[in-house]
Amino acid sequence: MLDFRLDEEQRLLQDMAREFAAKEVAPQARENDERQHFDADLLPKMADLGLLGVCIPERYGGAGMDYVSLGLVCEALEYADSSARTVVSVHVGLNSLTLLIWGTEEQKERFLVPQAQGRKIGCFGLTEPNAGSDVLGMQATARRVGEYYVLNGEKMWISLAPVADHFLVFAYTDREKRARGLSAFVVEKGAPGLSVAEIHGKMGLRGSCAGSVALSDTPVPVANRLGEEGEGFVIAMSALDNGRFGLAAGATGLIAAAHDASVAYAQSRQAFGAPIGQLQLVKEMLAEQVSLLEAARLLWWRAGWMKNQGQPNTRETSLAKWFATEGAVRAADLAIQVHGGYGYSNEYPVERFYRNARATTLYEGTSQIHKLLQADFALGYRAYKSPRCTLPPYGVEEEE
Repeated sequence: MLDFRLDEEQRLLQDMAREFAAKEVAPQARENDERQHFDADLLPKMADLGLLGVCIPERYGGAGMDYVSLGLVCEALEYADSSARTVVSVHVGLNSLTLLIWGTEEQKERFLVPQAQGRKIGCFGLTEPNAGSDVLGMQATARRVGEYYVLNGEKMWISLAPVADHFLVFAYTDREKRARGLSAFVVEKGAPGLSVAEIHGKMGLRGSCAGSVALSDTPVPVANRLGEEGEGFVIAMSALDNGRFGLAAGATGLIAAAHDASVAYAQSRQAFGAPIGQLQLVKEMLAEQVSLLEAARLLWWRAGWMKNQGQPNTRETSLAKWFATEGAVRAADLAIQVHGGYGYSNEYPVERFYRNARATTLYEGTSQIHKLLQADFALGYRAYKSPRCTLPPYGVEEEE
């Protein structure tokens, strides 16, 4: 039986996240964007509400909720400001859930518990200056010397890097093996040879922080390797399944924000002796936004349901990310059109919506990469398998 209703716990979380976003995020969004300022004061506030460990089990310091709950938080935060959503989808989706799925018990106690509690912040270091969609083109290396690995390389466009305590980094331990030669490591803040430079001048997401990360003969204990040597590529892809999910839900929130702003303006703006909402072509733009919103939400809800069931969901999550992010760009573009000349100025938030939305079609897989992935599934070139890429089904007790 199909049931699209949220349960009571999810509704309460949704209300709390929306209230937090409205009171703590939205009022500062324009100023933070203009100043290119990341409001680090939000982090402890988000931690106090359990948002930084929303779907991490309670035994590891989290709130113990499900994937749909993670999506609800991301949608609510991005409705107010994309930069706030970035914190959750990166810290929780890309980093913490990866530690939960792939980490040893010792690693979970050391790294995951303080992250779920919000005492430490995690980021995800996959992209390099010359390696984005082509993951195997990365140049970072990790050479084992006794009980340490020595890491060298540079990572680029790493969200939260300037404030991160734990860097989930991928590097080649054996380049000859290609995908089977990548490994994953947790590099801790303050490690010798680790340096971070903040990136400025972004078109959008100016209220978020991102940076480049340099590793110069950085020693990382073997105990900080995540998974086995050579499992890095699979770990990275499983992480992206969760990061893309949060991004899809967040982009849906941006579509909703663009639509609501358009409706409000169409009802108040007068032209030709009546509100412009009465003009047929304005109605057409609002209707298109509605269709984008409803479809995007249903896609991420389905992906979240599949994750909750422990089902392989790479295809569904990819589709949700692709559709919702492209939909966010379209919805924001329509919002600017509805607002006319005012939409092109920062007097209204819709120009910021557009700039923020544009970034989402580039990271965690460009729209072109997701199109190829969907085609590969359709043609049977890609199999429906997802080794260790999801949590056990919610409601099923884990073995101690």
